Amino acid sequence: MRPLLPRLLPALCSAAARALLARRAVAMALRPAEGAARAGDDARSAAGAAPEHDGLENIQQKKIFKENTEKTQQSEEPCAADSVDSLMAEMPFVDTDIEDECAMHATSELSIKKKRKRTIGREIEEGIERKKKKNKQYQPNYFISLPITNPKITGSIQAVQDAIIQKDQRFSKAMVRSGSLHVTMSVMHLSTEEEISIAVGALSDSKVFVDDLLKGKRVNLSFQGIDHFRNQVGFVNLAENDHTALLKEIAETMKKIFQEKGIMTGEERAFKPHLTFMKLSKSTELRKQVKKIDSSLYEGFKNHYFGDEILHRFDLCSMLKKKQPNGYYYCESSIVFGEKQAAEPDDAELVSLSKRLVENAVLKAVQQYLEETQNKSRQTDGSPAKTEEAASGSKNESDNDNSK
Repeated sequence: MRPLLPRLLPALCSAAARALLARRAVAMALRPAEGAARAGDDARSAAGAAPEHDGLENIQQKKIFKENTEKTQQSEEPCAADSVDSLMAEMPFVDTDIEDECAMHATSELSIKKKRKRTIGREIEEGIERKKKKNKQYQPNYFISLPITNPKITGSIQAVQDAIIQKDQRFSKAMVRSGSLHVTMSVMHLSTEEEISIAVGALSDSKVFVDDLLKGKRVNLSFQGIDHFRNQVGFVNLAENDHTALLKEIAETMKKIFQEKGIMTGEERAFKPHLTFMKLSKSTELRKQVKKIDSSLYEGFKNHYFGDEILHRFDLCSMLKKKQPNGYYYCESSIVFGEKQAAEPDDAELVSLSKRLVENAVLKAVQQYLEETQNKSRQTDGSPAKTEEAASGSKNESDNDNSK
């Protein structure tokens, strides 16, 4: 609409000027006719009074009408020449330059476009910042962990890691330490101490429900075979059986308990328990060098049986806080259940017990050796005990001599 204004405005002004000019011409044409009519009436009345002058007056009236008509034509000609300019002078926008006005509109339009573009760009940037902030706000920083403590499993995974590193040394940065091995039951974002406290309470409440699901049964989780997620994460599979189905039911129950406390856990996709032993995301430098984990690196372990883990504990762990000396995550709270508390210790407990027995035996041997050494030193001539006895004897003899 605005680009047409410079072309339409002069035409509109000209049309308005012509309309006003036509009105003036009609008004001026009507004035002589009215004067002639009045003159005719006067002449007729005069004729009634003096009939002898009728012919002469008619001639004079025709002459006057003709002169008035000529004057009207003469007045119309200069008016036609000056009409547009005179009428344009009466317009309210006479002092406005059409080109400047259009330029102003164009500049204003350009300014509006630039402003709109800046506004849109700012809105996009703000939207991106809000999205980043939101993603950061809801990025998981805590998780429920099922720790892996069976030495057979951790040892077999160490063998796989060593075999991969021998083929490609770069993957040493992608390996998960044996102390950190676990199965993730669920993840969550806890931003305040209050939320952490609520999560601790939810985990504690879960124990009753887990015990009810277990019904005193011993749950053995079998790990066998290796798989990957989009060639970015390598993990050991959890064999599908009744115990695995029970673990999934426990995970779903715990998820509901946390949600009832106002803590959202996990994602909408189905829970897939797995034991991660390597992932490219552990090293930014590695991800620049290696785009995927080639399955040929662990070809010999694809169907390997790694061992069984007895379900006995769940931990609420932090992803960001400093890990424990053994490499395991910082724990806010734990719940323990199952037969592992009973009289049947697993391999890890047997190893720990053996170490304690050896340490105690060594300590006793050292103490016995020290005692024997001290006894032998007392029996020598230069021992402090002998010196004191000799000094005491000399003193007694001197006292006896003095008394004599």
